[in-house]
Amino acid sequence: MTSTSGSGHSHAPAPPHAQRARGAAAANDPFPGVEKVRPGLWSVPVPLPNNSLRYVLVYVFETDRGPYLVDAGWNTDDAFSALQSGLTEVGCDVADVQGVMVTHIHPDHYGLAGRIREASGAWISLHPADAELIHDRYDEPDDLLDRVAAALRRMGAPSEELEPLRNAAMPVRPLVDPVVPDVLLEDGSQPEVPGWELTAIWTPGHSPGHLCFYEARNELMLSGDHVLPRITPNIPFHPQAGANPLGDFLNSLDKLEPYEVNEVLPAHEYRFDDLRTRLEELRQHHRDRFTEVIAMLSEGPHTAWDIAEHMRWSRSWDDIAGFMRRAAVGETVSHLRALEIDGIVQVDDGEPALWSLSEGTGAQRAKR
Repeated sequence: MTSTSGSGHSHAPAPPHAQRARGAAAANDPFPGVEKVRPGLWSVPVPLPNNSLRYVLVYVFETDRGPYLVDAGWNTDDAFSALQSGLTEVGCDVADVQGVMVTHIHPDHYGLAGRIREASGAWISLHPADAELIHDRYDEPDDLLDRVAAALRRMGAPSEELEPLRNAAMPVRPLVDPVVPDVLLEDGSQPEVPGWELTAIWTPGHSPGHLCFYEARNELMLSGDHVLPRITPNIPFHPQAGANPLGDFLNSLDKLEPYEVNEVLPAHEYRFDDLRTRLEELRQHHRDRFTEVIAMLSEGPHTAWDIAEHMRWSRSWDDIAGFMRRAAVGETVSHLRALEIDGIVQVDDGEPALWSLSEGTGAQRAKR
């Protein structure tokens, strides 16, 4: 199973353009309040239980039919109460909600959508690539968990860690109401939100069906987890991630480049202005990761677990446990897989699989 936001992001120092004054980000920052982003557009923080990110930002579009939401929060009573209180401050009610545009199916974005629909009759939308994953992930996950365990063995996970890592995402399963979406939004779809010009942009990587939403009248990019101001989304290789999730993610960064954006509205942390600068920071982060992987493989073949254990994370490997450890190894494999597709590394299939540099890697490395 993939990462959930907050437990599946890589922390890094705040980039130079960060504007922390507009919202909280770190644990010692004040919890943000409901905020008017633009006339008729609001940001409502919905708390996340036992999570370092602390909240997901739900965006509320006012219309003459009622409010439309982007994302929802985890399915907890506290989250539902906070959303209701936030909507009351905006001047409406959960029962008035007309639609919920979910950026992706991780629990902190999708988990509460079903409860909102039950209270209001609102439609729920997802990209088809994420909608296809719901049943195996949330309804009957046993087969998926077995595939996760097989992938972990191939990555080189120690035997004593296989069972806890296999089940590491299960504690958040009760925080999701695994409803089937009413609306499937493809790349370029324009969801019906009266008075607003929203376009869905398919940005796979963090999740196969991740969507950003561009609001053309105000030149706003609602970036979900695809682009955050300070941290990088986890891009893990796992049984539901597709063949090259990191390649998909990097291509998705390029996809946002042409848009004229006055402000980025992410799902976590705080709003910021310079999208193109942030896109390049994210690209550079992964270029640095590629360099780390290649440097380690220059010493000889290694398992993905070996490589992950020696990479530079925001904390020491010994302090990374449970789901965070699984996310770190999965992201390491994503880098290896992208390098394999580029012909820079090769893998000797086995249990565990051994990765090594391909012949001619030096010349190909210079092109990166």
